Amino acid sequence: MNDDCNGLTQPPPLNHKERWVNSHRNSIGSLWSCQKTGVGLIHKIDVSESLLATSASEALEILLSDMTTGKNIIWATENYSHLGSQYASDIEITVEAITGPNEGIIQPRVLKSRGMQLDRTKAKAEVFTPSWLCNEQNNQVDDAWFGRACAFNSPTHHGWVSRTNPIQFDEQGERTWKRYVDERRLEVACGEAPYLVSRYDTTTGVAITLNRRIGLLDRKMRVVAENTSTQDEWLEWARRAFESVYGYEFQGDSLLLARENLLASYADYLWSAHHRKPSEDELARIARIVVWNTWQMDAFTNTIPFQRLRPSTAQNDFFADESMGALPCLVQDWRANQIIEYRSLLAGGQTR
Repeated sequence: MNDDCNGLTQPPPLNHKERWVNSHRNSIGSLWSCQKTGVGLIHKIDVSESLLATSASEALEILLSDMTTGKNIIWATENYSHLGSQYASDIEITVEAITGPNEGIIQPRVLKSRGMQLDRTKAKAEVFTPSWLCNEQNNQVDDAWFGRACAFNSPTHHGWVSRTNPIQFDEQGERTWKRYVDERRLEVACGEAPYLVSRYDTTTGVAITLNRRIGLLDRKMRVVAENTSTQDEWLEWARRAFESVYGYEFQGDSLLLARENLLASYADYLWSAHHRKPSEDELARIARIVVWNTWQMDAFTNTIPFQRLRPSTAQNDFFADESMGALPCLVQDWRANQIIEYRSLLAGGQTR
């Protein structure tokens, strides 16, 4: 191992029982802990929408928002249509449709039936990436930024060894910790956002402890914790970290899971840094950032799903630029305080 990979520790291997316990234990300091609500979680890795509705109802309503249409995100999948007309693919997802007696309808891919997993793979080529591979690809992004390897961890066979020493940055110039936190990152077709936050391995369902998480936002939040000395400073730079990561997804259920994973990660990191849970107002503020930065989009059209006609016999028309009245998806440039059409970024960037 080269010098750049010193200061790394490998946790002891878990036996089968320990792995099961870790994957079902409540997140430390999680807003959705059983102790606060008196209601059990559906599953460790699956945020309970019903508990969110009772503990942070505004945040849940925000998480369902589509900032382009001013309405809610839509299902954009036929997987739930057998449950009734309100679950049709072009219908908005509502709080009522996923809470109370409808709790547990939306689950991470790993908890879905094998048949539904296969259907989603056939329909939208949905295939999730194991965390060890997400880590190696994220490492390549950081290797290029830092100009050195193993800044956060060293890959092993289907795993990684985390660095325990603080991450080293330049005191000034282009490679400071603040520059790193502000660097914008995008996960395309993000699914449950495993490249951004790694609360669990999306292929196995095994939870990942905070000090071993490898997402692009996870790395920024570690840097924030290591370089801030007051709670106010932490809150400012945690917000900036969330403002710097983006992702888009076609299917509404996966997008909601991605947004929930981001919000749950904020609660985890706040507890770790300052030993408290976020207030409802804090969760709502972070949720607003999350819904601007993770949006529902058809990547072939850069619009909301189903809002552009696609002639099945004309491949050129499939990729045409004319939107036939469809709304172009909007994103927020937080540093410039501007709303931007995503498609304009592909052509140099234009603001509204």
